Amino acid sequence: MSERLHGGRVLIYSHDTFGLGHLRRCRAIAHSLVERYKGLSVLILSGSPIIGSYDFRARVDFVRIPGVIKLHNGRYTSLGLHIDLEQTLAIRASIIHHTAEIFQPDLFIVDKEPLGLRGEVVKTLEMLRDRGAVTVLGLRDVMDEPTLLRREWQRKRALPALQDLYDEIWVFGLQQLGTPLAGLNVPRSVRKKTIYTGYLRREMPSHRVPPSRKMEDPFLLVTAGGGGDGGVMIDWVMRAYEKDPGLPLSALLVLGPFMPPSQQQSFQDRAAKLARVVTLEFDSRIELLMEQSVGVVAMGGYNTFCEILSLNKRAVLVPRSTPRQEQLIRARRAQKLGLVHMLDMNGNLDWQTMARALRRLPEQNLPGDALTAGTLDGLHLIGDRVESWMLQRQRTSITALSSNPVLSKH
Repeated sequence: MSERLHGGRVLIYSHDTFGLGHLRRCRAIAHSLVERYKGLSVLILSGSPIIGSYDFRARVDFVRIPGVIKLHNGRYTSLGLHIDLEQTLAIRASIIHHTAEIFQPDLFIVDKEPLGLRGEVVKTLEMLRDRGAVTVLGLRDVMDEPTLLRREWQRKRALPALQDLYDEIWVFGLQQLGTPLAGLNVPRSVRKKTIYTGYLRREMPSHRVPPSRKMEDPFLLVTAGGGGDGGVMIDWVMRAYEKDPGLPLSALLVLGPFMPPSQQQSFQDRAAKLARVVTLEFDSRIELLMEQSVGVVAMGGYNTFCEILSLNKRAVLVPRSTPRQEQLIRARRAQKLGLVHMLDMNGNLDWQTMARALRRLPEQNLPGDALTAGTLDGLHLIGDRVESWMLQRQRTSITALSSNPVLSKH
């Protein structure tokens, strides 16, 4: 099967303005594809400033485009360059277009943003479609509250792209947990080409490199993801340990690379006064820490949720509700299905509430007890779709060649 995709190329675009989610999802897909198809190459276009911190398999590489960051007022600004935002966007669009032009992918996957950041992938999509490449939009299980998403995509004029610029839409989840197109006025043709893949199973690395922090005692892993908006959750957990020294398990708090340095320092200083709390800024192999933990406390981003399900870890989710309600919607639905326990960050943040949740966490049901068949089949189904599209493209090329009397003689 893999020999038939020899020489095949997949290009993945991730705008990655902030956080780790988009990059880690694209990396998981890329690694799964090259593991299954030995002749395939995958190139990732990413604006993540820390993409170089991750290891990549053979035949997976990345092109780093200049980063931008979304401010609290919703506006974007250049991340590393002291130049006008429009200039940064022009550089990004140029790199994306020229990379695709030279790489000549058979299949182009766009993560989350139908037009890319500020429309930066539109010309690339049009160029690749003219060349016969397959174009796919990948969406999380939950994007946002439907009314808010509809307004956002209408403002960006993104809805026509679903019909005009994409051959297929992949939703990385299950319908009972998230329907990202619900509430959007999309034609039936768009819904017909939308496929729910299931969640993306995370496997432990075959080459086990020890994690950056070794815990001697049984511990809870508390992860804030990228950390840019994780301060409230980390503080809540920290206060529980400060007020209740009798909590039975140690805690490893992974603060995240995007947490403000002053906030990181404050948490590190507080942890230094606690016998059973350890902090860590970042670990690119956090799944190894999760595997070793008794349970997880997290905000409920997509990738962390996939890891919790894949490793069958008891979890308490503390989702944010701004600027998007994605995490809150996912956590509520997951709790209703018996997969996790949820604490509402908009409720009472008293330390007793967190302490009770931490004490009960080891006694929760395992998420695996409530999983249904196909829940974690996302990477397998994506591989099937990639093979199907590529073989179809190969047949089309052979037919075109044989029908040309000049070319067929050669």
